[in-house]
Amino acid sequence: MKRRLVAALACRNQGSRLYGKPMQNLDVSTGIKIIDNIVDCLQSIDVVDEVVLGISEGVENEIFKQIAEEKNIRYIVGDEGDVLSRLIQCGQLAEATDVFRTTSESPFLYYEAVNDLWSQHISEVADATFMEDIVDGCGFEIITLDALEKSHTHGESKHRSELCTLYIRENVSDFKVIKARPPQVLIRKDLRLTVDNPEDLVVCRAVYEKFKASAPRMSVLEIVKFLDKNQKLIELTAPFAVEGYSTMYL
Repeated sequence: MKRRLVAALACRNQGSRLYGKPMQNLDVSTGIKIIDNIVDCLQSIDVVDEVVLGISEGVENEIFKQIAEEKNIRYIVGDEGDVLSRLIQCGQLAEATDVFRTTSESPFLYYEAVNDLWSQHISEVADATFMEDIVDGCGFEIITLDALEKSHTHGESKHRSELCTLYIRENVSDFKVIKARPPQVLIRKDLRLTVDNPEDLVVCRAVYEKFKASAPRMSVLEIVKFLDKNQKLIELTAPFAVEGYSTMYL
């Protein structure tokens, strides 16, 4: 059977620290939003067959239907708290064998590693392949639809939350798991490239402004070099980095 990799993006506008994170502008002058850069980047990756939005129920999330229609991509609407079920529904809608997972508030994906890890995922018959220890917001996960369905069936409510692969991580002996690591230079636990706070947004806007000529495929290595030359940007998000990394894989 031919494998089919579908990127599922769980979308919602609620947020205790920053409302409407995926809809925030990366480029205020052009109206390019975080979710725009994510979807456009995913669509540029050869091995990603389709992008599907997993939209949370609620009138405040209706805007994501418009985004999907503008980009001519499919979507499902599902339970806000059961994020795992939304990823599964995305996969089922697109007849996926495997689901590519990244978050809808992280605009700068480490796209360079996707093709090789997809090949490794297939050749080693993995249930889950995780890109770990990279700059917060740049990682991704590839999980078979079957493994996600097993997680939902056997897991508890905490496993169905935004911690969608927690069941697999807690029961790793029941699954074939690949944990990949990026080059050492990209293991930087003092940096954040995900938007959860207003300060994160300031940093990501500065990064986008610097590299927008190459959008949506922006090199994480070049971003790291840029941030190292702009310590004030690193200092902006430093208070959130420790907590972010401490809970990343819980």
